[in-house]
Amino acid sequence: KLDETVPDANIARAQLGLQGRFVLGFLGSFFAWEGLELLLRALPRIHLQRPDIAVLLVGSGPEFLRLRQLATSLGLENHVCFAGQVPHSRILQMYAAVDLLVFPRVPIRLTEMVTPIKPLEAMALGKVVMASDVGGHRELVEHGRTGWLFEAGSAEALADAVLELAPAHDVQAQLQ
Repeated sequence: KLDETVPDANIARAQLGLQGRFVLGFLGSFFAWEGLELLLRALPRIHLQRPDIAVLLVGSGPEFLRLRQLATSLGLENHVCFAGQVPHSRILQMYAAVDLLVFPRVPIRLTEMVTPIKPLEAMALGKVVMASDVGGHRELVEHGRTGWLFEAGSAEALADAVLELAPAHDVQAQLQ
Protein backbone atom coordinates (compact mmCIF):
# COMPACT_ATOMS: atom_id res chain seq x y z
CA LYS A 1 0.00 0.00 0.00
CA LEU A 2 1.18 3.54 -0.75
CA ASP A 3 0.69 4.81 2.81
CA GLU A 4 3.16 2.18 4.03
CA THR A 5 5.91 3.69 1.88
CA VAL A 6 5.27 7.36 2.64
CA PRO A 7 7.18 8.39 5.78
CA ASP A 8 5.40 9.89 8.75
CA ALA A 9 5.66 13.69 8.67
CA ASN A 10 6.46 13.99 12.38
CA ILE A 11 9.29 11.46 12.16
CA ALA A 12 10.66 13.13 9.03
CA ARG A 13 10.62 16.56 10.72
CA ALA A 14 12.24 15.20 13.89
CA GLN A 15 15.08 13.65 11.87
CA LEU A 16 15.75 17.08 10.35
CA GLY A 17 15.38 19.05 13.59
CA LEU A 18 12.14 20.65 12.38
CA GLN A 19 9.67 19.20 14.87
CA GLY A 20 6.90 21.54 15.93
CA ARG A 21 7.46 23.75 12.90
CA PHE A 22 5.34 24.60 9.86
CA VAL A 23 7.78 23.76 7.06
CA LEU A 24 8.16 25.51 3.74
CA GLY A 25 10.21 23.45 1.35
CA PHE A 26 12.06 23.39 -1.93
CA LEU A 27 13.57 20.28 -3.49
CA GLY A 28 15.68 20.81 -6.58
CA SER A 29 18.74 22.51 -8.02
CA PHE A 30 19.94 25.79 -6.55
CA PHE A 31 20.19 28.09 -9.55
CA ALA A 32 19.65 31.86 -9.31
CA TRP A 33 16.48 31.69 -11.43
CA GLU A 34 14.81 29.41 -8.87
CA GLY A 35 14.37 32.45 -6.59
CA LEU A 36 15.52 30.82 -3.36
CA GLU A 37 17.12 34.09 -2.26
CA LEU A 38 13.64 35.62 -2.43
CA LEU A 39 12.30 32.88 -0.14
CA LEU A 40 15.00 33.57 2.44
CA ARG A 41 14.42 37.33 2.23
CA ALA A 42 10.68 36.78 2.81
CA LEU A 43 11.25 34.74 5.97
CA PRO A 44 11.88 37.65 8.40
CA ARG A 45 8.58 39.23 7.31
CA ILE A 46 6.83 35.88 7.74
CA HIS A 47 8.34 35.51 11.22
CA LEU A 48 6.69 38.74 12.38
CA GLN A 49 3.41 36.78 12.45
CA ARG A 50 4.56 33.16 12.34
CA PRO A 51 7.90 32.57 14.11
CA ASP A 52 7.18 28.82 13.99
CA ILE A 53 7.75 28.66 10.22
CA ALA A 54 10.97 27.08 8.97
CA VAL A 55 12.42 26.43 5.52
CA LEU A 56 13.82 23.12 4.29
CA LEU A 57 16.08 23.38 1.23
CA VAL A 58 16.98 20.05 -0.35
CA GLY A 59 19.50 19.95 -3.16
CA SER A 60 22.58 21.79 -4.27
CA GLY A 61 23.95 23.89 -7.08
CA PRO A 62 25.80 27.09 -7.89
CA GLU A 63 23.80 29.14 -5.33
CA PHE A 64 24.27 26.78 -2.36
CA LEU A 65 27.08 28.66 -0.56
CA ARG A 66 25.61 32.09 -1.29
CA LEU A 67 22.24 30.97 0.14
CA ARG A 68 23.90 29.65 3.30
CA GLN A 69 25.73 32.96 3.71
CA LEU A 70 22.50 34.89 3.16
CA ALA A 71 20.68 32.80 5.77
CA THR A 72 23.47 33.56 8.24
CA SER A 73 23.52 37.28 7.44
CA LEU A 74 19.73 37.44 7.95
CA GLY A 75 20.02 35.61 11.29
CA LEU A 76 18.04 32.63 9.99
CA GLU A 77 20.42 29.81 10.96
CA ASN A 78 17.84 28.28 13.32
CA HIS A 79 15.03 28.62 10.78
CA VAL A 80 16.56 27.24 7.58
CA CYS A 81 17.64 23.62 7.17
CA PHE A 82 20.04 22.96 4.30
CA ALA A 83 19.73 19.22 3.75
CA GLY A 84 22.09 19.23 0.75
CA GLN A 85 21.84 16.54 -1.86
CA VAL A 86 20.08 13.44 -0.60
CA PRO A 87 19.90 9.96 -2.10
CA HIS A 88 16.82 9.17 -4.14
CA SER A 89 15.74 6.73 -1.41
CA ARG A 90 15.25 9.70 1.00
CA ILE A 91 13.26 12.00 -1.30
CA LEU A 92 9.87 10.84 0.03
CA GLN A 93 11.11 11.54 3.56
CA MET A 94 12.02 15.09 2.52
CA TYR A 95 8.60 15.64 0.93
CA ALA A 96 6.92 14.23 4.04
CA ALA A 97 8.67 16.85 6.20
CA VAL A 98 7.26 19.72 4.13
CA ASP A 99 3.86 21.35 4.67
CA LEU A 100 4.01 23.76 1.73
CA LEU A 101 6.25 23.45 -1.34
CA VAL A 102 7.45 26.85 -2.54
CA PHE A 103 8.70 27.50 -6.08
CA PRO A 104 9.68 31.20 -6.16
CA ARG A 105 11.17 31.35 -9.68
CA VAL A 106 12.18 34.85 -10.78
CA PRO A 107 10.74 36.43 -13.92
CA ILE A 108 13.28 35.95 -16.72
CA ARG A 109 12.94 34.61 -20.24
CA LEU A 110 13.90 31.07 -19.17
CA THR A 111 11.28 30.83 -16.42
CA GLU A 112 8.61 32.40 -18.61
CA MET A 113 9.23 29.81 -21.33
CA VAL A 114 10.17 26.59 -19.51
CA THR A 115 7.65 24.56 -17.53
CA PRO A 116 9.35 22.95 -14.50
CA ILE A 117 8.83 19.34 -13.40
CA LYS A 118 9.33 19.76 -9.63
CA PRO A 119 5.91 21.32 -8.93
CA LEU A 120 4.30 18.39 -10.76
CA GLU A 121 6.18 15.93 -8.55
CA ALA A 122 4.93 17.74 -5.45
CA MET A 123 1.35 17.79 -6.74
CA ALA A 124 1.53 14.09 -7.59
CA LEU A 125 2.39 13.46 -3.93
CA GLY A 126 -0.62 15.48 -2.82
CA LYS A 127 1.47 18.36 -1.46
CA VAL A 128 0.27 21.96 -1.44
CA VAL A 129 2.19 24.04 -3.99
CA MET A 130 2.84 27.77 -4.01
CA ALA A 131 4.65 29.25 -7.00
CA SER A 132 5.58 32.57 -8.51
CA ASP A 133 3.37 33.60 -11.41
CA VAL A 134 5.98 33.12 -14.15
CA GLY A 135 4.77 31.56 -17.40
CA GLY A 136 6.05 28.06 -16.68
CA HIS A 137 4.18 27.95 -13.37
CA ARG A 138 0.98 29.44 -14.76
CA GLU A 139 0.81 26.43 -17.09
CA LEU A 140 0.75 24.09 -14.08
CA VAL A 141 -0.98 25.93 -11.27
CA GLU A 142 -4.54 27.18 -11.35
CA HIS A 143 -4.57 29.77 -8.58
CA GLY A 144 -6.76 28.73 -5.66
CA ARG A 145 -7.60 25.38 -7.23
CA THR A 146 -4.46 23.32 -7.88
CA GLY A 147 -2.09 25.57 -5.99
CA TRP A 148 -1.32 29.16 -5.20
CA LEU A 149 0.39 31.82 -7.31
CA PHE A 150 2.10 34.98 -6.08
CA GLU A 151 3.76 37.90 -7.86
CA ALA A 152 7.15 36.80 -9.19
CA GLY A 153 10.14 38.72 -7.86
CA SER A 154 8.34 40.06 -4.78
CA ALA A 155 9.46 38.89 -1.34
CA GLU A 156 6.48 40.75 0.12
CA ALA A 157 3.99 38.92 -2.11
CA LEU A 158 5.66 35.61 -1.26
CA ALA A 159 5.47 36.36 2.48
CA ASP A 160 1.83 37.44 2.22
CA ALA A 161 0.92 34.27 0.30
CA VAL A 162 2.64 32.05 2.90
CA LEU A 163 0.83 33.83 5.72
CA GLU A 164 -2.48 33.39 3.92
CA LEU A 165 -1.93 29.69 3.25
CA ALA A 166 -0.28 28.58 6.49
CA PRO A 167 -2.96 27.64 9.00
CA ALA A 168 -3.43 30.23 11.71
CA HIS A 169 -4.08 27.71 14.49
CA ASP A 170 -1.46 26.18 16.74
CA VAL A 171 0.89 24.22 14.50
CA GLN A 172 2.28 22.19 17.41
CA ALA A 173 -1.19 20.76 18.10
CA GLN A 174 -1.73 20.11 14.40
CA LEU A 175 1.45 18.04 14.13
CA GLN A 176 0.66 15.73 17.03
